[in-house]
Amino acid sequence: MTKRLDDRIILVTGAGGTLGTATCSAIEAEGGIAIRSDLAGLAAMDLALDVTREEDWQAAIQAIEQRYGRLDGLVNNAGIVHLGDVEQTSFEAWRRVMSINADGVFLGCKYAMPLLAKSRAPSIVNLSSVSGLVGGSNLAAYNASKGAVRLLTKSVALSGARKTPKVRCNSIHPAFVEGDMVDDIAAATRDPGRSIDRMSAEIPLGRMARPSEIAEAAVWLLSDATAFMTGSELVVDGGLVAR
Repeated sequence: MTKRLDDRIILVTGAGGTLGTATCSAIEAEGGIAIRSDLAGLAAMDLALDVTREEDWQAAIQAIEQRYGRLDGLVNNAGIVHLGDVEQTSFEAWRRVMSINADGVFLGCKYAMPLLAKSRAPSIVNLSSVSGLVGGSNLAAYNASKGAVRLLTKSVALSGARKTPKVRCNSIHPAFVEGDMVDDIAAATRDPGRSIDRMSAEIPLGRMARPSEIAEAAVWLLSDATAFMTGSELVVDGGLVAR
C-alpha cells in the first residue's frame, strides 16, 4: 500500500528532543526519509545544525541538495522555553529564546525555499504553540517568539503560493506535550510534580498531549491530504484555548 509520505525527503530540526524524535519516527512510518538535524555532538543525527547560525543552514541545505537533489518537506521543530514575566526576563534570555524559536524558523524557511521548489509537493510545517495564540504572565519571551512563528508562517505561505510549484506553509499549536520541554518547565518551579499535575488539569481533556499526537499532525500537514491548506493554524491542545 502507498503510504502518505512515500519517498519524500523531509528535514526535521531539533530532532534530538522528544517531539523531534517522535516526528522523525512518524515520517518514516509513512514511508518518508527523515533527515535528523540538531546541535553537533548529539547521537544519531544526520546533520549538525544550530538553527541560529546562518552558515549552518547554508551548509545543511547544500548537503541535502548534493545527496538528494531536492527537499520535499521541512519541519521547523527546534525550540526552547523560558519562564519569566517581562520584568524577570533578562535581555540575554529574551534574545536567546527569540534567536532559537523565531530566527531559527526564519532561516529555515529562507534557505530551504529554493530546494523545496524542486519538489512536486513541497510543504513547511512550523512548530508554534498555544502560547503563540494566547498569553501567559510568566512566558514573555516564549509568547513573543511563538507569536512570531505564527505570523511568519502566514507570510511564508503567501510568498510560497506565488511559486511554481506552490510551497505550502502551516503552523502547529500544541498545548503541553509530555517530554523534555514540560520537564524543563516543571524543573524551574518549586514543586515539579505539582506543576505537572496543574498543567494537566488546565487542559479540558484532562491530560497532556502525547508526542505521537503532535507528530501525526505534522505528517498530515506534510502530506497530500492537506494540499489545499496553507497559512493555517492547526491547534492541537485538548481544548485549552476553547475556554
